[in-house]
Amino acid sequence: MQAFTLHTGLVAPMDRANVDTDAIIPKQFLKSIARSGFGPNLFDEWRYLDKGEPGQDAALRKPNPDFVLNQARYKGASVLLCRQNFGCGSSREHAPWALEQFGFRALIAPSYADIFFNNCFKNGILPIVLPEGQVSRLFDEVAAFPGYRLTIDLPRQVVVKPDGEEIPFEVQAFRKYCLVNGFDDIGLTLRHADKIRAFEAERLAKMPWLAKTQLG
Repeated sequence: MQAFTLHTGLVAPMDRANVDTDAIIPKQFLKSIARSGFGPNLFDEWRYLDKGEPGQDAALRKPNPDFVLNQARYKGASVLLCRQNFGCGSSREHAPWALEQFGFRALIAPSYADIFFNNCFKNGILPIVLPEGQVSRLFDEVAAFPGYRLTIDLPRQVVVKPDGEEIPFEVQAFRKYCLVNGFDDIGLTLRHADKIRAFEAERLAKMPWLAKTQLG
């Protein structure tokens, strides 16, 4: 998992409340057994005028010119500004996969659905919670200033605006530790790889009949 420490990125505004995970990555794209390739279908039903299906060439599809992420001023955005209850609906982990593979490193919203919030941390995305009034002011500033960028300093737990104003945010210490170090659940386990190998070797020495079981 890619570590998150200090990130500066263009901000795109998703000015809709209660955006659910089926809007983030529609159900037909969950057929894939791979964990990659979801970026082109992020917000598929909103980004395109034609119906999307797995395996389509996105370059041949009809983009919706009114959708925010298709507007030139937000091309390359890596910070998504959202309204309340972002990521509600089903618990599909494909939603943060699609956001991350599209290029988003951080989200800012007044609130998130719990499972989606947890899945973001497990996949290298920082979901920041700020008061609704502060989020609304950010929406106004993004609309007023093309090229609006924010710097997110996770070690210091602040969002830095273009004028230098710092907005503090809270993050649970363990989640912060994992993001700063780039540890997903597998990475956390592999920190103890030497101990795991030593345990397996010792167990096999004491119970050699397990070797046949392990080999099938």
